[in-house]
Amino acid sequence: MVAEALRLDAVSRVYGESGTRVTALDNVSLVLPQGSFTAVMGPSGSGKSTLLQCAAGLDRPTSGRVFVDGEEIADGSEAALTKFRRDRIGFVFQQFNLLPTLTVMQNVTLPLKLAGRKIDRAGARAVLERVGLGDRLDHRPSELSGGQQQRVAIARALVSRPSVLFGDEPTGALDTRSARDVLVLLQEAVQVYGQTVVMVTHDPVAASYADAVLFLADGRIVGHMPRPTADAVAAQMTHLGDLVGV
Repeated sequence: MVAEALRLDAVSRVYGESGTRVTALDNVSLVLPQGSFTAVMGPSGSGKSTLLQCAAGLDRPTSGRVFVDGEEIADGSEAALTKFRRDRIGFVFQQFNLLPTLTVMQNVTLPLKLAGRKIDRAGARAVLERVGLGDRLDHRPSELSGGQQQRVAIARALVSRPSVLFGDEPTGALDTRSARDVLVLLQEAVQVYGQTVVMVTHDPVAASYADAVLFLADGRIVGHMPRPTADAVAAQMTHLGDLVGV
């Protein structure tokens, strides 16, 4: 039996008060196994970013429960939640979120330093070599291309060995070649190193690199596609409206 990396049990997220209530997530349940690569797609306002934020502990569900690596993201203090994220979760943003005054090595090891963990420079160097940046350790973000900066962000997320790596449109700001390199790197993290990746994307080509695609509409999961191709994903996206209410 493959262990669970991520589980959502009847998760809902509601914003606003009675007159202006918006249900961003509506009773969503899912289980993702360790060592899987899942893309999450849907039209604007479908709830995909909210799903990612609740699953990663960046937002608190209105109801329901979230488990990462078998442990519930509890409703505790902000400090406890921050520690949980640092120990178990990696996050890659579209805009990289690197500190411009720090070198590549310093950016990658910063989460370990903030968590009070021993900084394994040899391990960090190995991760950076794995993402093709072994010769850029002392460079600053302004000296790197967009694709290289995103690879630094991925290395930063991987160096703490998270249970789940979440990506929020990680290729959205990249050119086609850089995007492909980043997607291949995410595939390698799953296939070679057994990481679990969950990626929100609007791009059918990006989604085709995943093992499976979850489709959202109106805050609910309305479709699941194993072994996706870009053409099949694009076709499914055009028919999402037909699946609402099914």
